[in-house]
Amino acid sequence: MAFTTICTKDAVSEGGMGLFQAGRKSVLLIWPEGGELKAYRGRCPHADMPLSEATFNGKTVTCPHHMWGFDGMNGKCVTHLVRNALHPYEMRVEGDEIQVDVGPTRPPRAGAEPA
Repeated sequence: MAFTTICTKDAVSEGGMGLFQAGRKSVLLIWPEGGELKAYRGRCPHADMPLSEATFNGKTVTCPHHMWGFDGMNGKCVTHLVRNALHPYEMRVEGDEIQVDVGPTRPPRAGAEPA
């Protein structure tokens, strides 16, 4: 496993969400109300659209492109009868840093859309 630091642990609070970069990959951090901090790929599994404008109400992440909703606790789709789910990443907190294993990372391309 190759963990990459993406932010400090105060970057996301309970009931909140943030989108961060790890090389060319985007990471969606969410902290469901009453749950634990989670890390998912920052793209919607339905149409592979970026979740940069997604909303999170403390329980459900909603993709703005087609309004698909995903459970913050487990990433499963809650608005359609499909098996689509947010792709989880291994995550850990080391000291003041949140680290995520997104697999091999490469530096971002200038002007490129996050993966």
